[in-house]
Amino acid sequence: MGGLRLLAVALTCCWWPQGSQGKTLRGSFSSTAAQDAQGQRIGHFEFHGDHALLCVRINNIAVAVGKEAKLYLFQAQEWLKLQQSSPGYSCSEKLSKAQLTMTMNQTEHNLTVSQIPSPQTWHVFYADKYTCQDDKENSQVEDIPFEMVLLNPDAEGNPFDHFSAGESGLHEFFFLLVLVYFVIACIYAQSLWQAIKKGGPMHMILKVLTTALLLQAGSALANYIHFSSYSKDGIGVPFMGSLAEFLDIASQIQMLYLLLSLCMGWTIVRMKKSQSRPLQWDSTPASTGIAVVIVMTQSVLLLWEQFEDTSHHSYHSHHNLAGILLIILRICLALSLGCGLYQIITVERSTLKREFYFTFAKGCILWFLCHPVLACISVIFSDYQRDKVITIGVILCQSVSMVILYRLFLSHSLYWEVSSLSSVTLPLTISSGHKSRPHF
Repeated sequence: MGGLRLLAVALTCCWWPQGSQGKTLRGSFSSTAAQDAQGQRIGHFEFHGDHALLCVRINNIAVAVGKEAKLYLFQAQEWLKLQQSSPGYSCSEKLSKAQLTMTMNQTEHNLTVSQIPSPQTWHVFYADKYTCQDDKENSQVEDIPFEMVLLNPDAEGNPFDHFSAGESGLHEFFFLLVLVYFVIACIYAQSLWQAIKKGGPMHMILKVLTTALLLQAGSALANYIHFSSYSKDGIGVPFMGSLAEFLDIASQIQMLYLLLSLCMGWTIVRMKKSQSRPLQWDSTPASTGIAVVIVMTQSVLLLWEQFEDTSHHSYHSHHNLAGILLIILRICLALSLGCGLYQIITVERSTLKREFYFTFAKGCILWFLCHPVLACISVIFSDYQRDKVITIGVILCQSVSMVILYRLFLSHSLYWEVSSLSSVTLPLTISSGHKSRPHF
């Protein structure tokens, strides 16, 4: 199983997609590309407020004037309507429907997008006099290098904010998250390290759970570094954005490995013996085979989803097939583990044991179901709020899930009493040679 996780990590490193370019865009206006697509798509941005700004800088003014170069801005809803009724409009008619137009005849152009009642996504397209012509020979002219900066008003109303409406607040959230991780590490790192060093039956569980937590903290730190740089130049550090997603995927795989190793081992052993070994770390061929299939399936779906949506957020709204399959997989895992634990809870007579299994079930179900539930809940929010709701909500829920599991497996009050009530071997059971003192 360890080789499986290493393979998944290696595949992720080799095939990881590049992060998005950000909201400071650099490239070239191409007459050929504009003619092929009836307008060259440059990018999109969620403007808000009354003083949003689009700034374009070009050097080759003579070529731009000769080609009658222009930028066209469409509101997302209006552009969608044009796309749906594309046979009814010609190329020139489509361009005439643009809400804002900018003629590029200077080195620097500033276009203020004002009077926006609510945050809206705007699409930016380039077109010139060759765009709506059928003669492609005339369009083979020099491209125009450009730099485009898209800005929203900050708290004081000045157009200095590189974050779109859908990204606003994430920088502050990741700062607070990193701060919380740092404070918790200062308080609990030493005692947790001592618990892991002592070994015992709980060594592997604590080791995998701590690894997942460190990967999640590393993802938060990488996101914070990316957004900190992004807030200054609108580009950020794309590598750090991709690294954050990689670390998050690795954390998801670690947690899935942990929960499956515990629950599948318990389930399969329970099928064979009347006196089960609940939540015992198990590595039988059957349990390992099931864990391998499920972990590989989730790894493939996570990578597939990242290639479908190359934005630098770790969590997505699941508009593609890979995302939908991930939701289905997580729901199935939650139902399967929940039903298995429910069966043993209903037949268990000990109140303490029922409480232990119930708490463990809450941690598992919260981890698996938070993403699907939040993806469904986000539908009631506006488009620009959905990604933020999913991102912040999933991180907080999964952090709570980790806290629940840590308290459960490190608790002297509950787990120790449960494990000492019977001879059933639990992960934190007093060994026969050390019955006078606990492992932790």
